[in-house]
Amino acid sequence: MKYLFILGRNFKLSIAEIKSFLNRTNNKILDETIQKNGFLVDLEHPLDAGTINLLGGTLSIGIVLCNLKDIDKKEIYLGESNKFNYSIWNFSERTDEISDYLKKRFRREKLKSVEKKFTGRMSLQEGGKIDVVSSNLIDEEYFVYEEYFGKIIQKTDSRKNEERDMKKPFRREELSISPRLAKIMINLSEIKENEKIVDAFCGIGVILIEALDMELKVIGIDKDSEAIKGVQENLNFFKFSKENYSLLNNDSSKIKIGQVNALVSEPDFGQILKSSPNRKEAEYMIKKFENLMINVLNNLKKSVKGKFVFTTPLIRIGKNRLECNFGKISEKTGLKICPNFPIEEFRKNQIVGREIVVMEK
Repeated sequence: MKYLFILGRNFKLSIAEIKSFLNRTNNKILDETIQKNGFLVDLEHPLDAGTINLLGGTLSIGIVLCNLKDIDKKEIYLGESNKFNYSIWNFSERTDEISDYLKKRFRREKLKSVEKKFTGRMSLQEGGKIDVVSSNLIDEEYFVYEEYFGKIIQKTDSRKNEERDMKKPFRREELSISPRLAKIMINLSEIKENEKIVDAFCGIGVILIEALDMELKVIGIDKDSEAIKGVQENLNFFKFSKENYSLLNNDSSKIKIGQVNALVSEPDFGQILKSSPNRKEAEYMIKKFENLMINVLNNLKKSVKGKFVFTTPLIRIGKNRLECNFGKISEKTGLKICPNFPIEEFRKNQIVGREIVVMEK
């Protein structure tokens, strides 16, 4: 069965997450291709209806309905109203031809339909922008991908996700990652349902909340007692069962824990910067972070069966960015960096961005 994933702003990270998600849910990719922000995959098994809610880097999911040569034989519009607006995602040289075809066909079927052009623009990680659907007045979304025609069947509800995040009783905006990135990192760990992760720097619990929502078990560690109080308040607010989590007010470079399946964490990057540091200051911050992470990984690696997923600082100095020495981290911990990582994740004017790293034994 062929599905189209409409990718978010960071194509490389989105594709890595999708592949990891499919691997952790035992759904083999039989074939794949990419056009612009469209990632088309042929899968061994159908996707569940709620798949989009488990992904952080995907805007929408579509299903291929037919080959273009068979479009006349396929029922396209199944809505109840005979009046609707629609848009077409363009991943083919034949999109204009199919646009004309749909207008004539819907007219022939006595449907009052209007094709709406994309009005939204999304800034990309690598620079530039791309057209996206941004209107709530679009009832149907179709796509033309090379020689295939299909329909969008699942869409992320970014407003609902933001509202859910904002409702948390305890928040620390400048020190927390987004729920979107937390989902991505959990998927990159390839942890299976009902397995357990440890977040070595849990803060107010963004990663823990998303993991528990995915029906995983979690251990949260933080040496800040106020953060532990805050995450407990947040977990109580969402009514998660205490059987599925434990919170530890301790130092992750020293604490001993039982066996877990993966580590997923946003470590402490150090002081919050309001302006770009000079190279000497940035190098000091990076070295301090490297030493912290080496100590934590060495302490916890015997307890972690699977992958280690964490973020590292990417500090802007002038027109360039300074990153960690991943060779040093690998050498000092005995862990190896997984292929295609690290992956950069930052906004254009962000002083301290991130790199997402996945390591394994």
